[in-house]
Amino acid sequence: QVQLVESGGGLVQAGGSLRLSCAASRRTFSSYAMGWFRQAPGKEREFVASISWNGGSTYYADSVKGRFTISRDNAKNTVYLQMNSLKPEDTAVYYCAAERGVFRVVAPKNWGKGTQVTVSS
Repeated sequence: QVQLVESGGGLVQAGGSLRLSCAASRRTFSSYAMGWFRQAPGKEREFVASISWNGGSTYYADSVKGRFTISRDNAKNTVYLQMNSLKPEDTAVYYCAAERGVFRVVAPKNWGKGTQVTVSS
């Protein structure tokens, strides 16, 4: 089990940027694939981005490709989501997730509590 704490959410105007961070509790962080998901009001949680344990492979939802960048710093047990050119439809609670033994987060058992991102038009 790994505990995850997100930070960096907030209110931003359309076209702006935010960087989300997710700090993990375990020293074995480097053995986990990490991902970001989001859930907008009235919608199901959806995949946003994922990164392999060593940062060598990244995956993105089509809706954020070219605007969002996922990265990780294993020395700091932290994964990041840089969000640029934000749109009102990016408004959601963003969740960090971790999954061990895979390259891409698909069915994570470890979740953070989420951080709110609101993009105004």
